[in-house]
Amino acid sequence: MAQYKVGYIIGSLASASINRQLAKALVKLAPAELALHEIPIKDLPLYSYDHDANYPAVATAFKQAIADADALLFVTPEYNRSIPGGLKNAIDWGSRPWGKNSFTGKPSGVIGASVGAIGTALAQAHLRAVLNFCAAPQMAQPEAYIQFKKGLVAEDGSCTDAGTEEFLRNYMKAFAAFVAANKARG
Repeated sequence: MAQYKVGYIIGSLASASINRQLAKALVKLAPAELALHEIPIKDLPLYSYDHDANYPAVATAFKQAIADADALLFVTPEYNRSIPGGLKNAIDWGSRPWGKNSFTGKPSGVIGASVGAIGTALAQAHLRAVLNFCAAPQMAQPEAYIQFKKGLVAEDGSCTDAGTEEFLRNYMKAFAAFVAANKARG
């Protein structure tokens, strides 16, 4: 039975994103104690502090979804050697207004897929730096930089490569243990 609600945020706004496919596989491979649900970011307007006094409904809902989650899993591509603008925008909404940072204390995992051999390593490094500033504790190991090949994840979310499936299953087990340890600390 699920003990922890995990919101996952996909860094790509594209409906056919390989990171959306990866997220589908992660949901399928997650241990029973994790209940995963997507926290969408595509409808967030560009952040400006002009909205701080009167947040738009979509941003309020986004912040509430983060608050309602026990932990967060970021599944992101790499754009121009960094994180996608849409993801950074979402983090800006979630961490504002100043003093009302929704990410504080939220156990977080970072993973991503790319067609390139470095599999989002630089994007993950930049995202980790941003999450550090946002006071979100992060699972440090195992790291997961997935080189995505066409057909790696089937339509139903099953992984077609046994080695990748085992790696992702172990990643999700480690993430579950990380979340449990952080929640036990209070």
